[in-house]
Amino acid sequence: MVKFLYSAFSDESGEATLQGQIDACKANGVTHMELRGFGKGPNINSITPAEATEMRRVLDANGMRLSAIGSAYGKIKIKDDFAPHFEAFKNTVAVAKILGAPYIRMFSFYFDHDDDYEANRGEVLRRVQMMADYAFEQGVLCCHENEKGIYGDTAERCLDVLQNVRHLRGVFDPANFVQCGVDTLQAFELLEPYIEYMHIKDALYADGSVVPAGKGDGNVREILRRISAREGELILTLEPHLQVFAGLENLEANSETERAMPAHAYPSHAASFQAAADALKGLIAELSA
Repeated sequence: MVKFLYSAFSDESGEATLQGQIDACKANGVTHMELRGFGKGPNINSITPAEATEMRRVLDANGMRLSAIGSAYGKIKIKDDFAPHFEAFKNTVAVAKILGAPYIRMFSFYFDHDDDYEANRGEVLRRVQMMADYAFEQGVLCCHENEKGIYGDTAERCLDVLQNVRHLRGVFDPANFVQCGVDTLQAFELLEPYIEYMHIKDALYADGSVVPAGKGDGNVREILRRISAREGELILTLEPHLQVFAGLENLEANSETERAMPAHAYPSHAASFQAAADALKGLIAELSA
């Protein structure tokens, strides 16, 4: 049976500093981080190698490891100029190496409503290949995530990218597939050989709202059961995306306002982060029972 490693998009803890995010992860039994943002400060796509070196010192001092860089590369339109995007990507590869991150999460470019997927397929593959090749040469692996609105937002187009770009692996996000109307079990069966790690996020087909793992239509419980048959280690990265309503804890228990709130709403980012972690750990406990 696979050994699951718990990671998280640590900025979803609500903490704006690296130390605060580390502390939040440790408080919830999370041993790895997928770095993305730092409040109103620079995100992981824009930090310098010098800043990364200082971050690595803090990570090492706290015994915290990175599972991946949660980059936004490939999140521009397919018709946008790729050259400056690729130059910025090179800097992030250098940052990933300094931070000891084995993976860079990336995407396959946004399409406008009237853009033709087949007509732009070659350009998608060319761009993704350039990033995957460059990272691989530097000892970092690119991992493509399914995301609403990009070329790879369906299981079939994800497979197309993963089959036709060398040095590329996949990140499987059940909630993103739900929000695209995709059957997550069918997607898992199609993509399983290419899945390097998972983002743990669940959602409802009815309105696309994100809910704790196991509470939605993403078949997260069953997917974890199936993937648990693997050998070795597998990273599960929490990406809560749960709704936070400041002051929720001050509402009267029977007030009309509280009854109008979504079922999974939380008074703070810290509370939503804990709820997401608890939901995942509960599902893993069920597998071990």
